Amino acid sequence: MLEVVNLSKTYKQLEAVKGVNLYLEKGESVGLLGPNGAGKSTAISMISTLIKPTEGNVLYYGESMIKNPKKLRRAIGLVPQDLALFPQLTAEDNLMFFGKMYGITTKELKQRVQDLLVDMGLEERKKDKVKTFSGGMKRRLNIAIALIHQPDILIMDEPTVGIDPQSRHFILEMVRRLQREKQMTILYTSHYMEEVEQVCDRVYIMDRGSMIASGTKPELKGILRSEETIILQVDRMSRHFEETLSQHPSVSSVVIEDSSYKVVTVQSDLFDEIIAMAAEARVKLLSIQVKPPTLEDVFLHLTGRKLRD
Repeated sequence: MLEVVNLSKTYKQLEAVKGVNLYLEKGESVGLLGPNGAGKSTAISMISTLIKPTEGNVLYYGESMIKNPKKLRRAIGLVPQDLALFPQLTAEDNLMFFGKMYGITTKELKQRVQDLLVDMGLEERKKDKVKTFSGGMKRRLNIAIALIHQPDILIMDEPTVGIDPQSRHFILEMVRRLQREKQMTILYTSHYMEEVEQVCDRVYIMDRGSMIASGTKPELKGILRSEETIILQVDRMSRHFEETLSQHPSVSSVVIEDSSYKVVTVQSDLFDEIIAMAAEARVKLLSIQVKPPTLEDVFLHLTGRKLRD
């Protein structure tokens, strides 16, 4: 349905996106992951025809959209990371404004606005100004605006940033419903790995402007098939215990999460040694849990476990 071929974008000396290739099939939900500065937003801007690539092409049903982007623009609904709303207008007026921008007739537009307000749980607040809305309500209205022209492809760039758990759950359920009931094609970016686990069929991982991995969730998790994760809950944190774990030849990483250690290792029978290390560091082990690799483990393995600007 949509194919991105060797897409690149250079700003003076900075190569923000380097020869990216990806495709979207009709009715599937695809995740695009990457740390900050990976090039995700630039790639999305080129796919949605907001900026022109330096090199490469975007094909919609086999037709190039670089010189004639109108067809793709009508097919795409974009949910930007930064809210695109008029705070002084009501929810209803925001939807009417953007609907008219697409040339939808007034009669049809009024029905679509009403349906979307109901779908997004905003019908009772339709006459209220957006500036009075909570963060979750604004996010839902932003999604409704992206759907007003009934697009074939929905691009969602961090749609759940800064919202409450109820609104987040609502949005994730809505994404699944759009895919299931309307066969909508969705490109979804998020920093929350569990969201991608829930709503995406396939995943692309970007880093430093390049696509470094892609596949179904089981295929990506297979990258770490030889490794496993051990979660150690302890009575207290110990720098000595952490260093001893990290120095073990079979341990590839140790990450602190709350009051536990997340140990990634290639050796499964490490329990006796862990117990001995804990005793030596005078740390009491409250529980030991072995877990298969997660999508987050794969992401950190491929992009590096240290925070980067």
